[in-house]
Amino acid sequence: MDILALDLGTSSVRGLVLEADATPRPGALARRKVQLATGEDGTGTLDGPAYLACLVECLDELAGGGHLRDVELVAASAQWHSVLPLGGDGAPLGPVLTWLDTRPEPLPAAPGPADPEAFHDRTGAWWHRCYWTVRLPWLRERAGVRVGRFVGLVEYVLGALLEDAPMSMSMASGTGLLDLRRLDWDPEACELAGVHPGDLPALAPQRWHGRLRPEHARRWPQLAEARWATPVGDGAASNVGSGCVDASRAAVTVGTSAAVRLIQAVPAEAELPPLADQLWRYRVDHEHVVTGAAYSSGGNLYAWARRELRLPEGAELEAALARAARDLRVRANPRLGGDRPPGVAPAGCGELSGLSFGSTAVEVLAGLMTGLCGMVADDLALLESDVERPVEVVLGGGAMAASAWWRGVFADALAPRSVRYQRNPEVGATGAALVATGRIAEAAHLGGIGRTDESDELNTVGGDRPG
Repeated sequence: MDILALDLGTSSVRGLVLEADATPRPGALARRKVQLATGEDGTGTLDGPAYLACLVECLDELAGGGHLRDVELVAASAQWHSVLPLGGDGAPLGPVLTWLDTRPEPLPAAPGPADPEAFHDRTGAWWHRCYWTVRLPWLRERAGVRVGRFVGLVEYVLGALLEDAPMSMSMASGTGLLDLRRLDWDPEACELAGVHPGDLPALAPQRWHGRLRPEHARRWPQLAEARWATPVGDGAASNVGSGCVDASRAAVTVGTSAAVRLIQAVPAEAELPPLADQLWRYRVDHEHVVTGAAYSSGGNLYAWARRELRLPEGAELEAALARAARDLRVRANPRLGGDRPPGVAPAGCGELSGLSFGSTAVEVLAGLMTGLCGMVADDLALLESDVERPVEVVLGGGAMAASAWWRGVFADALAPRSVRYQRNPEVGATGAALVATGRIAEAAHLGGIGRTDESDELNTVGGDRPG
């Protein structure tokens, strides 16, 4: 059995085919960049129909290459927090609001939760611009017409392809509207959002699977009988793909953005572990929760610097970063895109200090990347406060694969903890496949985890867990 793993990210759409043991099939990868609209006002949106078209192109490419003929299961990793208002006919009433958008704010005189601490414990979220409790009223005010219902980006995309596309517990938890223990919409959160459950996607039951609509089954006959698993939030999938599936290991993942997270086994109706005030908590699936902190800056720091500064390339840049770090005088606040919850700093809060006429573009980049490492180290200490120590850390994600220097800086910032590196850059897609096949525990034994200075290498499932 082959598994088609989709990674529905912020900067790209990717589809790759994995063997049953989660090993990628050589050459079976299709990728399309997507256009994220950003602005100085904090805009961070995607065009829903254009995004769907990119996914369709990926599937066409994989089908044309003969890569889908043995696929029996489709898994997906998708960005949390996105929301799209739909009209009564199901058509988008505007762009997709992504996690990066910092414009939403509570409406005047909106009351907020009656007991913020209890609300945070139940939902793992806050009354914050990142969540649907604030986003839905804000979008409704701006729509100009009656909103029929709200969906996330992945529900919109899969709703166009599948006969039915309910919302997974993982994706629902990222809205800030889900009671994480009861696994149902939280009444107070829905009241704050101004919605009834009927205005929201249906929640998928455990072990739900979908099928392609007939017209799409004709387009991709290789997928006509394939089962589609419920999507997994990108952060949760990245943890699983990094081999971090229990309280002994935390994942630090750096892609477009960055996060530090830890997974714990907590089935429905079980008591939730204590949750620090500054950390969020979402669902991986019906049986596991993921707790952590996230940042709007990550690989996009490097992308911005590469676009705007005169930087060397490849090995030359790595060597220049190493030289700059020996006596790094540039200090940076890397919040170029603002804060993720619970922070409320808007986009445009990045800062540089220690600049002189001798400062170089490489030193600016080194200061930004080092600044992010410090933020992660502070939040990891919070994450460790309620779990048994010591916690091992596994670095992962595309940005980590691109810079051995950055991996080394993270290792220094997180010392004296043991810090390892997952060499597979497709941790999200791999994790989604393992969740979809019910093999989360096996991810603790993922291959490809080694020293932070080791080069890229695709991972496999199997073998002994590194000591």
